[in-house]
Amino acid sequence: MTTTTHPPGAGRPRATARGFTLLEVLLSLALVALTLVALNTFVFSMGELWGKNADVYLFEQHTRAVTRFLEHELRTAVVPPAAVANSAPIGVQEIRPQGGISDKLLTFELPAGSRLLVWPDPARPLPEVVCSLQARENEGLILLWHSRLEKNFDTDPPRETVITPLVTAMSYDYYDADSARWTTETALKPDPAGGAALLVPQRLRLKFTYAKMTRETVITVPTAVEGLPLF
Repeated sequence: MTTTTHPPGAGRPRATARGFTLLEVLLSLALVALTLVALNTFVFSMGELWGKNADVYLFEQHTRAVTRFLEHELRTAVVPPAAVANSAPIGVQEIRPQGGISDKLLTFELPAGSRLLVWPDPARPLPEVVCSLQARENEGLILLWHSRLEKNFDTDPPRETVITPLVTAMSYDYYDADSARWTTETALKPDPAGGAALLVPQRLRLKFTYAKMTRETVITVPTAVEGLPLF
């Protein structure tokens, strides 16, 4: 009978696992670092892109809000009791701003006041308010206003409220029925009948500027009509 002697460990699978070499560890770390750098670059790029888009969105929202506000106030000025049929509730008047030189400005009246025109009670707007619009360089679009009920209405200059600092220019559109065309003027147009009177424009143009963005909106200047308003 022959006896076979096997060496120790014979008949069992050999272990194939081995440790990582230093070169493999360094290569893995380098790949992880590159992945993190690429991920951070992507995240910051998306953040920058979103920031730019947010500025555009907010700028557009602002221009629309200011335009709607002025449209509402001008419409309010041409319906009863602010105006009567065939009247001119929106006109041009000579206004003396605070510490400034008198200027002829587009002017309208709000019998019930406006949510922006509160004084001295911040919860109650003043009634019978006369308002004027003026665009100033480096200041924006200014609403000049005071109430006819104030003691020194005829002598004191109107208060001033900045509607928006982003308006850099205001121009006026006039329609010529004879030539059937529109013209845009940077100042109120003199009345061809002569004298010092100025014509009320049919439309206002507001130029908004923020950073490198520019937008222009057009506001129709309404007139008083008989009956109920169509809006």
